[in-house]
Amino acid sequence: MKFLVLLAALVVTAAVAPAREVPKIAPAEAARLVATGKAVLVDVREPVEWAKTGVAAPAVLLSKSDFDGKQAAWKPFLAKTGDKQLILYCRTGHRAGIIAATLAAQGRAVANAGGLADWMAAGLPLRTVKP
Repeated sequence: MKFLVLLAALVVTAAVAPAREVPKIAPAEAARLVATGKAVLVDVREPVEWAKTGVAAPAVLLSKSDFDGKQAAWKPFLAKTGDKQLILYCRTGHRAGIIAATLAAQGRAVANAGGLADWMAAGLPLRTVKP
């Protein structure tokens, strides 16, 4: 029993640790990098969330469910972005951190901009998305 508890703790630690290694970036800095063409901002929330709350104005919309699944939208996006930094955000930064850690492990330059509320608190522009 102790072995199973220890094994579970190691698995959880291994799954969470990479997400902490992804650099965090302030929304204003993310906006600056996107405006200069050095980075691409990606909203990894789900379509229902995009429609409900709006999205950061310059964001590309690529859901976590697609990333976790067939990557129908993610694969062509990753192929065309080349070596640009990918700056991800979601509602709280958690999902963005998970995806960013996976992409970082694949050698991509990534950062986590946190949640949409951070973007809004910085006074940065939003756009609406139709369902």
